[in-house]
Amino acid sequence: MKLGLGIGPLGPAGGERIISLAKDAEDLGYDTIWCPEIYGADCFTPLAWVGAHTSKINLGTSIMQISARTPASAAMHAVALDYLSNGRLILGIGVSGPQVVEGWYGQPYPKPLARTREWIEIFRKIVAREEPVAFDGKHYQLPLDGGTGLGKPLKLIQHPIRDHIPVYLGAEGPKNVAMSAELFDGWIPMFLSPQKMHSQYADMMKIRTPGFEIAAAIPVVIDDDIDRARMQIKQNVGFYVGGMGAKEFNVHKDHVGRMGYADAADEIQDLFMAGKRDQAFAAVPDALIDEISFCGPKERVRELLPAWKDSPVTQLNIGTADRDVLRFFAEELL
Repeated sequence: MKLGLGIGPLGPAGGERIISLAKDAEDLGYDTIWCPEIYGADCFTPLAWVGAHTSKINLGTSIMQISARTPASAAMHAVALDYLSNGRLILGIGVSGPQVVEGWYGQPYPKPLARTREWIEIFRKIVAREEPVAFDGKHYQLPLDGGTGLGKPLKLIQHPIRDHIPVYLGAEGPKNVAMSAELFDGWIPMFLSPQKMHSQYADMMKIRTPGFEIAAAIPVVIDDDIDRARMQIKQNVGFYVGGMGAKEFNVHKDHVGRMGYADAADEIQDLFMAGKRDQAFAAVPDALIDEISFCGPKERVRELLPAWKDSPVTQLNIGTADRDVLRFFAEELL
């Protein structure tokens, strides 16, 4: 079992917080430091900052949103960061949801699976650098179909340090998760239950190949007061289930429903959209929190670890800024 660290908020200007965390994680033997991207800071700049101050820890994007960058732009970012870090990049990508895709990036959301298939095919062609890249898809065309008509297939000028940069897919729906095993090097799940993986993602389990990575983001709150610990995680889950989407379309709510908590998910969303956020957070079931997180005293976390060790997960991505928590997981798992 490998360990990753999600760096979370950047902290005070200057970047000292994330550099300190990254160095501690690297010294403790963590495999990867992961940087998010929603509609705040981008995911590449902080990783470049971290990469310049570390030497071994891998640099992961979690999640780079494909609507934010064309395949060519993402490939240029990825090749540059991988080159400057001596081959340490893990590119985690995802489609996000229509609230962000259309509301923030001004791009169309429909057909996310088809768009992802085209996107990764073009990205691979660019990084492989075998020939000038031409692609005629429904969502992407190189050269562009229309315009001046002067575009021509081009070949990446910068020679990559690796001809295959690992790309993981952040996904929740069964079809998306199965596609991660089909086309990608790994999968980054959210709100994952180790006990339900084989039943919930049967298609992915059948087609994943040796070496396929599952880097699961696990909320962590170490606290002797288990109810207080759960409430911190409930606020995060409640925000995604209740507010990260529309009433009629919320991928996180649907995901929690497939886990067996459909009625609770409906209640959480109704309360959240009625402005009753505290009640929405309180409606998140304790059982759900216990499945997807590590919360409570260290002794209880130790009792939860075997289920994860026995699961197909290959890397636990711990979200914390507490050095004692970092050290605890290193001692238990490394």
